[in-house]
Amino acid sequence: MNVEAEIITIGDEILIGQTVDTNSAWMGKQLNDAGVDVDRVVSIRDTKEAIIEALQNVKPTTQLVLMTGGLGPTKDDITKYTLQAYFGGDLVFNQDAYNNVERIFKMFNKEVIEINRLQAMVPSTCTMLLNEMGTAPGMLFERNGVFYVSMPGVPYEMKHLVRKHVLPLIKEKLNTGVVLHRTILTQGVGESFLAEMIKDWQDNLHEEISLAYLPSAGMVKLRLTVKGSDEVFLKGLIEDAAATLLPKIEKYVYGTEDDTLEAVLGNLLKKNNTTLATAESCTGGNIARLLTSVSGSSAYFIGSVVAYHNNVKQNMLDVSEGDLKNHGAVSEPVVLQMAKGAIEKFGTDYAIATSGIAGPDGGTEEKPVGTIWIAVAGPNKVFARKFSFGNNRLRNIQKTSFMALNLLREELMA
Repeated sequence: MNVEAEIITIGDEILIGQTVDTNSAWMGKQLNDAGVDVDRVVSIRDTKEAIIEALQNVKPTTQLVLMTGGLGPTKDDITKYTLQAYFGGDLVFNQDAYNNVERIFKMFNKEVIEINRLQAMVPSTCTMLLNEMGTAPGMLFERNGVFYVSMPGVPYEMKHLVRKHVLPLIKEKLNTGVVLHRTILTQGVGESFLAEMIKDWQDNLHEEISLAYLPSAGMVKLRLTVKGSDEVFLKGLIEDAAATLLPKIEKYVYGTEDDTLEAVLGNLLKKNNTTLATAESCTGGNIARLLTSVSGSSAYFIGSVVAYHNNVKQNMLDVSEGDLKNHGAVSEPVVLQMAKGAIEKFGTDYAIATSGIAGPDGGTEEKPVGTIWIAVAGPNKVFARKFSFGNNRLRNIQKTSFMALNLLREELMA
């Protein structure tokens, strides 16, 4: 059975671009994983009229409405009062909500003032959803078989309420059936090339299985999904499909489900008891940032030189002044020396080096924007590869970072 949901985000800051709405994307993924189809996402102003209009326009087939924003203690946060007017009832004091407010204020050695005490007032027509991560409680309303959940817009508070209250509500009250996903993660191949590689496989895919291509900078996710009522049958179906897909694209697969390239590489380095350093120019330390985002990375990641200026390349990585003059910073000889210099500098087993023209300016006819050199140095060999990634600076940095990590991963797997 298809269960449809709508997401309503409330706040002028979203509409004027001051705040990016990451909440909807996160909620959409959680709902999809729970077997709920998000029919639409609506962003509205923080006004009574806009909130009521959005509620009145909820589609007749919608069974779940998730709302975020407008639940703070200040006068411009009017969601609670609007919902009380829309669903009826009175504002009543909730002792559990107030105890939570006191607990949080006590953590910061502050006294609860009247404006914060008001956050414990909730509509009598709702079920209060305790928010241990913040002072504004969530609220659950039900009308004509439709569930409405109002939550704060603060991302970590919203996520806590979704995990603690919304997902159990879906499981208990909404008949979503069985939904299974399998996600295969690839790097180093574009979406169109990937589609061509698995065309025959996809043409023969069981009708119960849907395939989604989810591209991002430098990588493509392939998500298989099955829905139905017979979990054993569906599990066998999706596992068989994944098993027949993997050999066709094995060269480009670095992980599955929620794996990250930096964590996969880190596990390989730990398994081999080896260490890594980076020498980064065009990536500006982004590779080091990715590596150190993994807990326990100090076991294998030693350090980095952000050699943005040629003087740093020469003085800290022993890059030849003659090669810099004759070939330029964005060249094979220079990036190879950067990688070897990082191994010497940090005493590691492996090193990654990057040098390129990230853009949007700085390109030439010989070396246009997006020209990137990546080098990998190790105990047995040093090699470099040239790439052309386009003219978007941020995407060039991301693509270069992921490609560099993957080149080392492939070297360790060889």
